[in-house]
Amino acid sequence: MPLPRRTVRLAAALVPLAMTGPVAGQEASVQLDQLSVEGAGAGVPAGDAAATSGGGGGPSGVTGYTARVSPTAMKTNTPLIETPQSVTVVTRQQLDDRNVQTLDDALNYTPGAATNIAGFDPRFDSISIRGFDVTYNGIYRDGLRQIGANLTTPRIEPYGLEAVTILRGPASGLYGLGSPGGILDATSKRPVFTPFGEVQVQAGNYDRYQGNFDLGGPVEGSDGTMAYRVTGLTRQSDTFLLGAKDDRVFIAPSFTWKPSADTTFTVLAEYQQTRLPGTAYFYNDPGFRVSRFYTGDARFNDVKQEQYRIGYAFEHKVTPDLIVRQNFRHYQTFVDFKYVSIDAIDAARTVGSRSTGRLREALRQSTLDNQIEGHFATGPVQHTLLAGLDYTHADFGTRSGFGAAPDLDLVNLNYGQQFIASPALGATSRNALDQLGLYLQDQAKLDRFVLTLTGRHDWIFQSNLDAAGTRTQQNDTAFTGRVGLNYLLAPGLVPYASYATTFTPQLGVNVVTGAAFKPATGDQIEAGVKYAVPNTTITGSIAGFDIVQSSLLRQDPTNPVNQVATGAVNSRGFEMEATGNLAPGTNLTVAYSYLDFRFIRQTSYVTGGPIDGNRLSGIPGNTFKSFLTYLFPPSSALSGLTVGGGVRYSGTSFVNDENTARNPTVTQWDALVAYDFAALDPRYRGFRAQINAYNVFDRSYTNCQSGFCYRGAPATVIGSLIYRW
Repeated sequence: MPLPRRTVRLAAALVPLAMTGPVAGQEASVQLDQLSVEGAGAGVPAGDAAATSGGGGGPSGVTGYTARVSPTAMKTNTPLIETPQSVTVVTRQQLDDRNVQTLDDALNYTPGAATNIAGFDPRFDSISIRGFDVTYNGIYRDGLRQIGANLTTPRIEPYGLEAVTILRGPASGLYGLGSPGGILDATSKRPVFTPFGEVQVQAGNYDRYQGNFDLGGPVEGSDGTMAYRVTGLTRQSDTFLLGAKDDRVFIAPSFTWKPSADTTFTVLAEYQQTRLPGTAYFYNDPGFRVSRFYTGDARFNDVKQEQYRIGYAFEHKVTPDLIVRQNFRHYQTFVDFKYVSIDAIDAARTVGSRSTGRLREALRQSTLDNQIEGHFATGPVQHTLLAGLDYTHADFGTRSGFGAAPDLDLVNLNYGQQFIASPALGATSRNALDQLGLYLQDQAKLDRFVLTLTGRHDWIFQSNLDAAGTRTQQNDTAFTGRVGLNYLLAPGLVPYASYATTFTPQLGVNVVTGAAFKPATGDQIEAGVKYAVPNTTITGSIAGFDIVQSSLLRQDPTNPVNQVATGAVNSRGFEMEATGNLAPGTNLTVAYSYLDFRFIRQTSYVTGGPIDGNRLSGIPGNTFKSFLTYLFPPSSALSGLTVGGGVRYSGTSFVNDENTARNPTVTQWDALVAYDFAALDPRYRGFRAQINAYNVFDRSYTNCQSGFCYRGAPATVIGSLIYRW
C-alpha cells in the first residue's frame, strides 16, 4: 500500500493532476505607526540584498525566529501585520537550531499545520493546513507552484532553504487553483555580496552519515555586480524500517547579476537524487491496531527519485514607484517506485501472503509569473497596485504493474531472503495541464485603515490519456478573490478581517448525466488580531476562521457506481501564536490550534452511507507546540553553550471518517545542546558542535486516518560538527 488511503482518496477526488546559518540576519527598520518597512532579504546583511523584494523573494526583517515581512501573502513587500490572513515564517535560524531534515519537520512548531499524519514516511512531504491536504496543490517554491501527481512530487531539501512561509486560508486570489487550507512557500537560498562559507559533518542513529556545505559571495572582478552561491549535501542512512534507506545527494548552484541598484537577475538551479523505502507501513490487525510485521522487503523496496530544477527571478525598478518582475522555473522529476505489501495473514499468524507493485513516472512542469507593482496616491489614499499574469504547464506520464510475491514466514521473518520478481509494466497513461491566470490587487491605505482587494480569473485546460488509449479533455474557468481590512488600533496592534475564495478542478464525468464535474469551490471568513511589540522582536497573533468547501466528489446516494459533485466540508477553529528573539541566541515560539473539521454532505467509502456531521479522521482537534533556545551570556561560566527543547502535543482524533473509535493523545519532546568553541578561544571562531534529539523519550505511538493506521518515528539523535566563516 504505497500511499495513505486518505491521500489517495483526496488526490483521486480533487486533483488527479494537481499537477543562515552562515550569514547574520538583517535588522530591518519597521515603523509600525506608519505600517512601512525597509530591509533586505532574509539572512542578508544591510545593503547586500540579492533577492527580489517581492513575488517569491522571501521574508525580510528577520531576527532569530522573528520575521517582519513576507511577500507570500501579498506578492509584495508587505509587513505581516498588514496582511489580512494568518502567516507564519519559519526562519533559517529556526531550521538550523532544530536541524530540520524534512519539509514536514519544518512545520512541527507552526499553528494550523498537521504533519506526519501517516506516521513515519520519508517518501512524501505530506502536510495538511486547517485540515486540508496541500501535498499536491498547496506547496510553492519561490512563489511558483510546485505540482505533484500520483506518487511523484518534487522533494524539497530544507538545507537549501532560507525560510518556509505558511499562508493559512484560501490563496486563489493571487495563486489560482489550490487548497482552501492555505499554501506553503519555500524560499531558496540565494547569493549575497559578502563572502561566507559553511561545512557540516553529521552522524546519527540508524547509521546516518551526512555532509553539508554552503558557500558563496561576490564574483571576483565583477566590481560588485555578480555573486554566486553553491549549497549541497550528501547522505547515506538506514531507517528504523528493516532494510530501508534514506539516501540523498543534493546540489543547488545559484547566481545573481545586479548591474545597478534597480535591477536584479538571479538564476536558481538544483539537482537532487534520493533513495527511500517503497513502503513505510506495518500490517494492520483488526481493531485499528498496528502489528509488528513490516510490509516491505529489502529485496524489492525502494523509491529512486531524480529531479532537476532551473529558473530565474528578475526584478527591475523602472522608478521608485514602478517595479516589474518575472519569475520562471522548470522542474523535471523521475520516479521508479517498487514495493511489497502484506495483503493477508493466516489465522495461525504463521504466513503472510504478499503482492508487489512497481510504478515508473515522469513529471515535467514549467511555471511563469509576470508582475507589475505600482505605488501612487488618490487624494489621501495611498495605493500599492499589483497586476500579474501567470502560466503553468505540466505533463505527467505513468506506467504501473502489479504481481505476486513469495509468502513471508512470520515465525522466522525471512525478510530479504527470497527472490522477488518485478512485475511487468503496462501501457503509459498521460495527463497534461495548462493554467493561465490574470490577477489584480490593490492595497489601499487611508489613515489607520488598510483595505486589500484581490481578484483573479483562471482558465484551466486538462487532457488525459488512460492506459487503454481513451482520451478525455476538460476545461474549467473560475473567478476568485479576497477582501481584507486591517486597522491600526495602536502602535503594532492591528485587528483585521477578511473574506477569500478558492477553487480546485475535478477530472471526470457523472456517468449518468455525462456532464463534467464542476470545480470544487470554497470560501473562508477569518478575523483576528496581530501584535508586534514596539521596540522588540516579539510578535503575536490570534485568528478565528470558518471555511466551507463545496461541490466535492462523493458516492451517488442513488447509484453506488457513480460519483456526484455534491459533497461539502466545513473547517472552523482558531489559532494563537507568539514568536520572539528575547536575547542573542535566545528564541521562543509558542503555538496553539483548535480545529473542528466536519463533513456537511459526504458518503462513507466504507459503508456507502452518509457521514454528515462526522469529523475528519486523523487530524487532532487540539494541538500545542513550543520550542525554546537559551544561549548563556558571555559573563556566564557556561558561555558559548546553547540549550533548548520543544514539546509537541496532539489531542485526540477519530481513527476513521465513520467516527467509531479515537486515536489517543500524543506528546513528544525534542532537545538541543550546542556549543560555540569561540567561547574557549577566539581562534576557534566559527566552530560549533550541536546535538539534536527528536522524540527524546521514545514515545511509541500510532495514528489512524480513514481506518488505516501508521507507526510514528522512534527516538532519533543527530550530532553535527559545524564550521562557518
